[in-house]
Amino acid sequence: MQTKSWQERLGAVHEMMHEMSRQTDPQEMVRAYGRRVRELIARDRNISLSRRGLEYPQYRVTRFSEWAEDINPWREKHRLPLLSGGLLADLIYGNRPQLLERLELADEDPARPYLEGQQSLIAIPMFDDGQALNMVISSRNVPGGFDPEQFPEIFWMASLFGRATHNLVLKSEVQQAFQAVDHELKVVSNIQRSLLPKQMPDIPHMQLATHYETSQRAGGDYYDFFPLADGRWGILIADVSGHGTPAAVVMAVTHSIAHLFPGEVGQPCELLDFVNQHLSARYTGSFDAFVTAFYAVFDPVTRHLTYANAGHNPPRIWRCGSAQAVDLPLESNLPLGCFEEVRYSQQAIRLQAGDRLILYTDGITEAMSATGEQFGLQRLDKQISACHVTDARAIRDRVVAQVRKHADGAPISDDRTLIVAVVN
Repeated sequence: MQTKSWQERLGAVHEMMHEMSRQTDPQEMVRAYGRRVRELIARDRNISLSRRGLEYPQYRVTRFSEWAEDINPWREKHRLPLLSGGLLADLIYGNRPQLLERLELADEDPARPYLEGQQSLIAIPMFDDGQALNMVISSRNVPGGFDPEQFPEIFWMASLFGRATHNLVLKSEVQQAFQAVDHELKVVSNIQRSLLPKQMPDIPHMQLATHYETSQRAGGDYYDFFPLADGRWGILIADVSGHGTPAAVVMAVTHSIAHLFPGEVGQPCELLDFVNQHLSARYTGSFDAFVTAFYAVFDPVTRHLTYANAGHNPPRIWRCGSAQAVDLPLESNLPLGCFEEVRYSQQAIRLQAGDRLILYTDGITEAMSATGEQFGLQRLDKQISACHVTDARAIRDRVVAQVRKHADGAPISDDRTLIVAVVN
């Protein structure tokens, strides 16, 4: 029977709660709890049972105070005794707390090795979704070893501890799952970034600078450069619908298709037709995804820019001496991956020294402030139209800095990609 005063018991409970709050390992938490409970409740043996994943009348013994070795039931399930029937089965499948003041066991009862010599017990169910999937049994070697008046509080305290332990187990499992997923996402991110150009191409009469930033580990934005015959260069920017890993996978597929184009990509519309046909026929038709894209071919000799668009944001162009930037003239076309039969048209423009061409994804212009205001084209144009800034890298840095200042630390909701081209 309990002999300590209520002040002593309160102090012991306080110390126990303080210690429990610091635990991060379920096994250590159970050990610490067991030590503390022994100070509060007299008992001679303790048995823990589980019926998770089992059917009546089977159950496992997960802990026993008489075992010489401390088995971790979460990591060493294969070492736990599997029993069937008898008193312990009746108790754990009974779904109720039980107090037996005089214990009697049949000779063939599987519980005999655990309760031999014990004459009274309390059985405390640990509920999960309304079922006693676990149970703790404390026993004494004398009849009436537990005070019935204290049993409700013992049941209450043990049940709360059981929930705390279960939550700690779930927390540990979630952390492990998160670490595994995070590792995979890092690998996906590294693979994705490996598909982007390693360095800026050296294009006569055109200076380039780029910025690439994903909203998650991996993203769906994509840009690329293609060396063509006669010194021409292809410039591609694309944006996959959605975010994260699914968009990154489609981005990788788009990259592969673009680089599998048979022969040289001489005309922008030919590349977009090719990518669209393969995306629509083999990939995006089976799930909801599409890709906006803009592809241009620049001829350094003539400074001609031939381009085709697939539902992408019109690039902004600031012409030397102009008052402001404007949209590059475009014909409206559907994004890639919507319909296989779509064919893309192209247009051309002659650039001049001093012109600035800005290719971007909507993560730039749609970057949100803390008050929900988008960065917008007006703020973008202000940075790219500054006459005293003529270096592509400097223009890029101005835009990126202003976007981040506008967002003011708000989470990035969409991938941000920027290509600045300055003609010289």
